[in-house]
Amino acid sequence: MEVELKLEPGRQEPKVIILAGEESGDLRRLAESLANLALGPVPVSRGEEKLLLPQGEFLRFYADGKGVSAQVGEETYAVRLRLYELEEKLDQTRFVRISNSEIINLDRVTAVDLSLSGTICMTLNGTVKSYVSRRYVKRIKEVLHTGRRSKHEKA
Repeated sequence: MEVELKLEPGRQEPKVIILAGEESGDLRRLAESLANLALGPVPVSRGEEKLLLPQGEFLRFYADGKGVSAQVGEETYAVRLRLYELEEKLDQTRFVRISNSEIINLDRVTAVDLSLSGTICMTLNGTVKSYVSRRYVKRIKEVLHTGRRSKHEKA
């Protein structure tokens, strides 16, 4: 396979074009995988301050009654996007929805507590506790078993 990289100053998002002699299942899977890659930072704000933060820095995104907030370490930022919009834009191999009101970064999970009652508590960075809602328990168990969720998996 031949790979070529062209840089266009000012371009906001990468564009990938696949040139092939004929269509195949492998090419369709490659195109779908590339389309699902989330490379961009997430726009956040705190007061008048506007920032673009890399996805890997986030612990979680959650609905807080006023909108959506993002937690980075001890800091909290406002996010203009709704959770379902974030879910589409975030790296689906790194981020997973654990309830209707929260998305977590799997890379930041430091402990998982599976209780006898069937609830799951996930600890992020050793201090932040997030609880998986019953609706998402089956999916989270699959994610924990396989290490990452499939890009095709939806609620």
